[in-house]
Amino acid sequence: MALIQTSLIWVAYAVVVGLLVSVASVFVFVYQTPRERGALVTIICILTTSSLLATILLLPVDVALVSSTSLSSQGRKKDWATPNEVDKIVRTLEIVWYTLYSLDAILCLLVVPFTYFFHEDYDEEPAEFEQTLGERLWGAFKYTIGFVLFVVILFLTGFFAPLAKQAKGDGRKDLDFFKHLLSENRGERALTFALGLLITLGTLIYVIYTGAGLALLPVALIKSAPSISAPSLAANTASQLEQNRERQRQLDGRNEGRENGLDSRDRRELESLVREERTLIRRERLAAESSGEDRRWFVKTWIKIEAIFRPLKLIGGLVLLILALFIFTSMLITAIDKAKNSICGAHCGYILGHINIFQPVNWIFVKAAKVFPVDYAIFFLLVLFLFCASVVGIATIGIRFLWVTLFKIRKGHTSPQALLMATVMLTLIVLAINYSVAMIVAPQYATFGPQTFCDRSPKHPGEQPDCSDHRSAIKPCTELAENPVAKDVCTPSVSSTFLNRITVNFPFFGVVLFWAQFAFLGVYIVVFLLTLFRTPKFDQEQLDRDLEEEEEEGLLASTGRRFGATWQDITGRVKKSNNSYGTNDTNAEHA
Repeated sequence: MALIQTSLIWVAYAVVVGLLVSVASVFVFVYQTPRERGALVTIICILTTSSLLATILLLPVDVALVSSTSLSSQGRKKDWATPNEVDKIVRTLEIVWYTLYSLDAILCLLVVPFTYFFHEDYDEEPAEFEQTLGERLWGAFKYTIGFVLFVVILFLTGFFAPLAKQAKGDGRKDLDFFKHLLSENRGERALTFALGLLITLGTLIYVIYTGAGLALLPVALIKSAPSISAPSLAANTASQLEQNRERQRQLDGRNEGRENGLDSRDRRELESLVREERTLIRRERLAAESSGEDRRWFVKTWIKIEAIFRPLKLIGGLVLLILALFIFTSMLITAIDKAKNSICGAHCGYILGHINIFQPVNWIFVKAAKVFPVDYAIFFLLVLFLFCASVVGIATIGIRFLWVTLFKIRKGHTSPQALLMATVMLTLIVLAINYSVAMIVAPQYATFGPQTFCDRSPKHPGEQPDCSDHRSAIKPCTELAENPVAKDVCTPSVSSTFLNRITVNFPFFGVVLFWAQFAFLGVYIVVFLLTLFRTPKFDQEQLDRDLEEEEEEGLLASTGRRFGATWQDITGRVKKSNNSYGTNDTNAEHA
């Protein structure tokens, strides 16, 4: 029975990994520019994104496996869960966790930089001086040597770093829980330090990009429904184009017979009309493509199906908005609880012995964990939401150094170099999300899951206590449970042990990671309030360069939405109007 249950949990993880490869592939192909698509860059980006998502989605597997050893309804270990069997499960999880963490570090610090320089050298080389494959590999390796040295220094620093010192007279670290976290070999300490540094760097990026993206994603979906349909846009554009050309003919007629030509005011108006004509011609072609004119029947059918489901974007945006506020509230509750009731504060990275304030997201996960894979499905959606929010944040803000934009991330227009840089940022962000979810969003679930222990003494030595007739004596497992029975029954997850080990052995990382959560919440609330009361602005020059996508957003995005546009897209019929849309849009372009 135990083998079947363990096998099913790992099968569920394998299915999720398959889905993650699909998610990573969609992300890469949606944002990558088709003109510069390279096999090597595509494979590395998909592999790296899949690896980092597989790392964070191992947490529910970790919780399910350690929780499978206990009977939560009775607060005791199962008969087959001997210490030897539990150690086998924990050891297997440690191997998988360390493998995935090491793979993430290698991909982020070595493989992706090597791929970047390999592609960069090829991209900048003139055709007449094209290098051989060996020369390109050697050139990329030379540039990657600096990253190799950084990795070596990073692991050596962690290998020789001393253990965290206990404050004089402070007996809080004498607990068995802390002794377990501090009793590690130097190899584990080196990996702990390296990943602690990467998680800390990722948290700084996570605060800005994920905090902003979490606020922008729901509002972007709510405001993405067009206020005018493609047929209406085509009709209005044709009318505006006719009026534009008629006005140009009037100015040209006024110019006839003049020796000095048009005066300055008419000349400026004519130049403005010429620019507007080009925009209207592009808009006319865009409207024709959006309505499926001169296309095959299945393309037209797909366009109508998209129009039918377009109102769901509004509903989905509202749902995600509620979810984001729900996550915000839960994170704030846990952060306040940690700041007020942490075992030893900054000395151990604000580890919380047990939850003192009711936290809704954590409660939902603990209850759902009793029926695997319900908690896995919820966790998958949560991680996917945070990942998409991070992508939206990177796409909106861009890859910057201070105030200078280095790369822009746009659908179908992202260069290979920008995509590789975004992949590195997402790797660091997901490592930060792993800490945030496990330590802030759902700490009880990530540590012990639904495990409980019987808070009674056994009747006979060597036996497990019986709580079948004393349900009130069944208590949830915590790090600081005083009952000796809890030490034998409660098995913490490997993930929470590893993250707590980072903050206990290197308290500086724990302090930065903890207070960064307040900064994350601050960025979210500021961006959320600004997004509610400000209409997004679009760069006109960028609209001209990215016609098919950016211009559509700039021309169709509006704060006022109506379902009539969707109905007209479905039927293809246009109602007569006073052309107020065209007038407003023209005035906006002149402004």
